[in-house]
Amino acid sequence: MSALLPQRLRSFTPSGLKNDPRVRALALGAGLIPPRTMHAPAEAALLVELARDARRAVEIGVYEGSSAVATVRALPRGAELHLIDPFGHHPDALRAGAAATAWATRRAVARAARHRPDVHVVWHIERSEDTAAGWNEPVDLVFVDGDHSETGCELDWTLWHQHVAPGGRVVFHDARDGSADGRGLPGPTAVVERTFRNGGPPPGWAIEREIASMVVVRRRRVHPLSG
Repeated sequence: MSALLPQRLRSFTPSGLKNDPRVRALALGAGLIPPRTMHAPAEAALLVELARDARRAVEIGVYEGSSAVATVRALPRGAELHLIDPFGHHPDALRAGAAATAWATRRAVARAARHRPDVHVVWHIERSEDTAAGWNEPVDLVFVDGDHSETGCELDWTLWHQHVAPGGRVVFHDARDGSADGRGLPGPTAVVERTFRNGGPPPGWAIEREIASMVVVRRRRVHPLSG
């Protein structure tokens, strides 16, 4: 079994080499480095908390797999985790020069999934709209962390929120730009502002929680009428 290189040794690696997508893919695929963390500790903890209640989760935008690794470890027995990413470099999803490869990320997630054989991991190496086109299953958790342009984030919300089961959640990443206690990017922030703050949320939906750059919205449970 491969083991991570010691942090002290990794810290001496020149930044140009450390950030080269080809070098990172080889090292990540071999298990020599962990997936690059894309979320604050509080955000990662929130994803883990929400995943514990999800029977079917969808992550849009996987990159090197750091959030997918945390999620697959937290999901309940018998759950499904659907991971959607076309991979390569996409300027509206990743910073300049950043990219990931399907081969390396799948190996990183597979290493974590070995400890959870009771969780079914399904890969969709394509854009989220392509996956949504053939989707017909209820979802408990959707993590929107792919195309960070306003148009792309809006499309992910439009296509996927209709599949969220009552009581389920959609989590927007980088959606608190300008917030005093958070951060974010203009695209996801604009979608959340327009959809949930200006004029109120859509019927049946409400903002449940906000942490760092994340906004969690929840679909109201349907309660049967009594007697």
